[in-house]
Amino acid sequence: MELLIKKAQKGDEEAFIQAINEYLPPMYKIAKIRLHSEDDIGDAIQDTILAAYRDLHKLRQPRFFKTWITRILINKCNDIVQSRGKVVYVEDYSQLGEGSLSFTHPDLEGEIDFSRTLTMLSESHRTVIILHYVNGFTSREIGEILNEKENTIKSQLNRARQKLKEFYLNGNGQVQPNTSGGLTQ
Repeated sequence: MELLIKKAQKGDEEAFIQAINEYLPPMYKIAKIRLHSEDDIGDAIQDTILAAYRDLHKLRQPRFFKTWITRILINKCNDIVQSRGKVVYVEDYSQLGEGSLSFTHPDLEGEIDFSRTLTMLSESHRTVIILHYVNGFTSREIGEILNEKENTIKSQLNRARQKLKEFYLNGNGQVQPNTSGGLTQ
């Protein structure tokens, strides 16, 4: 990936397209955390790609492309949420229609269950869980993306894991979602 980014920074448009194509599925999943409609997700991804292409020369270290573009994407998603003035929740992957940016997963039922479980978490906890476990970012990288301290991210991950553990240990019956998206007992 680093070689593609270096080529793209030197003006190779095909290298940029290839790098973006490799990173589209994770970008979609990240946008899905924050945005409800497929149109908004598409807009956020499109705006991210355009901004990344325009500002690629500003990326000092190509090895940080994934972190850099994820930060741009989250900012674009936040802009859309603010402009719409609404709170949104993670949709089930089962609602993805054909022709949308979807992915096949060998355990689709497990993925749908994971999405439903994520709705039990607050938005900040959902975000760090997805960035860490789905996209493989470290606590330090997530801190850079979200403009938070690494220890704050570690604390959020620990709290989110604890809430998920409580949810599963209680057999999904004792822990109920509250209206703010967090957990109550």
